[in-house]
Amino acid sequence: MENMQYAEELVREFLVFRGFTNSLQAFDSELSTDIGKGFQVDKIMELIFLVYVPKFQADKLVGLLSFFKQCLSSSSETVLLATLSKMEVSILRYYVVNAINAGRREKVLEFFGMKGNDLMRRSQDWTPWFAIPYVKKPSADPEFRIYFSKEWYEALRLSVRNFFSEIFNDLWKMPLTKPRMPALLKISSEKTTVNRLKRDIKQLNLKLSELQALLEERDGQLCQLRSDASSVVDESTERTKSSSSVVPEENRLTSLDAQENCPPATFQIGEAEVGRDPGAGSIGIQPELIISKSINDLNYPSNIRVGDGGTGDTIKLFQDGSYNENGRESRVEDFPEVEVDFQETFLGHTSPISCCRFSASGNNIASASDDGTVRIWTYDSSTPASRNATIYCGAKILSLDWECKSDRLLLIGTADRGIKAWNVDAKRVVCDLQTSESFPSVLDIKCSPVEPIFVSAAASKGHGSSYVDSLGFASLTVWNMKTWKAMTVLPLGKDPPAITSLSFNHNGKILAAAATDGMIHMFDMSAGQQITGWPAHDSAISSILFGPDETSIFSLGVDGKIFEWSLQNQGQILWSRNCSRFCGLESSKDCRHEMALDANGRRLLITSASVRAPIYQVRGHATNGLRTLPHSAAITTVDWHPTLPIYLTGSADNSVRVTSIS
Repeated sequence: MENMQYAEELVREFLVFRGFTNSLQAFDSELSTDIGKGFQVDKIMELIFLVYVPKFQADKLVGLLSFFKQCLSSSSETVLLATLSKMEVSILRYYVVNAINAGRREKVLEFFGMKGNDLMRRSQDWTPWFAIPYVKKPSADPEFRIYFSKEWYEALRLSVRNFFSEIFNDLWKMPLTKPRMPALLKISSEKTTVNRLKRDIKQLNLKLSELQALLEERDGQLCQLRSDASSVVDESTERTKSSSSVVPEENRLTSLDAQENCPPATFQIGEAEVGRDPGAGSIGIQPELIISKSINDLNYPSNIRVGDGGTGDTIKLFQDGSYNENGRESRVEDFPEVEVDFQETFLGHTSPISCCRFSASGNNIASASDDGTVRIWTYDSSTPASRNATIYCGAKILSLDWECKSDRLLLIGTADRGIKAWNVDAKRVVCDLQTSESFPSVLDIKCSPVEPIFVSAAASKGHGSSYVDSLGFASLTVWNMKTWKAMTVLPLGKDPPAITSLSFNHNGKILAAAATDGMIHMFDMSAGQQITGWPAHDSAISSILFGPDETSIFSLGVDGKIFEWSLQNQGQILWSRNCSRFCGLESSKDCRHEMALDANGRRLLITSASVRAPIYQVRGHATNGLRTLPHSAAITTVDWHPTLPIYLTGSADNSVRVTSIS
């Protein structure tokens, strides 16, 4: 009863929304009679034999029969579906016979004109029926005589009634299938099921976090045990040296001086295991753990690496300790873990994720992997999956961007000069562009938020081994999304360094471009000219973003430094962070790190060489940051939902996660 009332309210709401006031009055009037709460076979029979057939409403008759076929389209009801298909043939033939008896042969011609091709595709048995409008007395023709008899008509009505009664009224007696319910009545129960599943997911995420914390604690204890084992080995070695030989006084003094002047020694237990081998009396072997500890400063945090890619990096990056920045001691933020409302994991890729982006509405997600495939999918069960698709690009994908005004187009930039425009409704590539042969790597693509244009940042090939050194010179091209032709090339000077990241301001009038020489370039898009620029980093810039209030711009360097620059006072730094322990020079040798701002501009999410990524609280909102739930490998790409506190993380473990936080 609750589902019935909920469905009725949904119908009322829809009729009011569409302005169908007459339908609403009729709906309320019939609802007040409170007739049976199930499919009415008598009403269906009246509709077919007293309305649609006598009034020659062929299109409505065909639509009704198609609706019933759709209801029985599941594989478990193939017998009933086959029976309904035969019943449909008899009902349509009765329609033709009734029109002939009524002297309305033009209605027969109209029916065959509308459904003739479809009928011929289904069965050749309809071939003689196309001649019936031209037969003088079809009731006497041997081919059609039986269909004009009263006995055939009565048998047809009885068969149709029994069939619908069996489907809609007596199905609880049938072992073949379950009682049929309208889809609208299932909405309430499905909503309850979705909410229950979300609660279960939240509980599982909390359990996962607890297990993760327990694992980190056990790793810490293991580290301490191995450190104690190292101390035992050192003491044993010293005692052995003292008992086996006598060192002259001057040699001992020289040795002490050397120890004081040397930097802290680093001991590596490459294959240490706590406990002894009774047979050999030696330390056991375990190759995957490396312990690095300072002798002079016992408070300096241990650096732990777990060889199988587990949570060791998490301990190193997120524990509270100290590190040296420009010769000064500074505290490492002890980031708490995010409080998760729900989290979904997409496992449709078979290689590391290179890029992932929310669509303009946030309903769809595009994610790309190193094998040259792009997957379009949705994380919300209430969003239709009709746009889901897999796009094979045949080359490594370097950039993705959605059309800003709608979710209709997705732009894809590859490493072999390709720029593809994918129409998600038509599920096909509507345009396949190519950059100049001199600039094959499409490092970034950005669509204007206002105009039907986009800008591509392409780069030539370099000669270095690292990611930055492999990039040569830059080319910025403006493309028209109506004609799919290049409009202009933005000026960068002679042999400009590669542009790695682009960002439009809110009205699309200004474009910011970040270069591998540490420069930020600003372009006036209406004039197609550079209006300003300044050196923002001592090294290459990986990512650039306009701030939420359009008065600042964020830049992330390959050295792991983040700056928020004032656009009102050029060169002034409003806020900064050093995240080199997540995405410093070492991890930037093989990839380009990204950052993403949430819809309110309060949280900045960064990619990470660790299994977790940091979420910084931006200037003026809070002093500390957060840490994401862990993947099983490095986090290679990030993005925020355009309106909700939901973020994306793509990882080298081939997975993409959608996480909602409070």
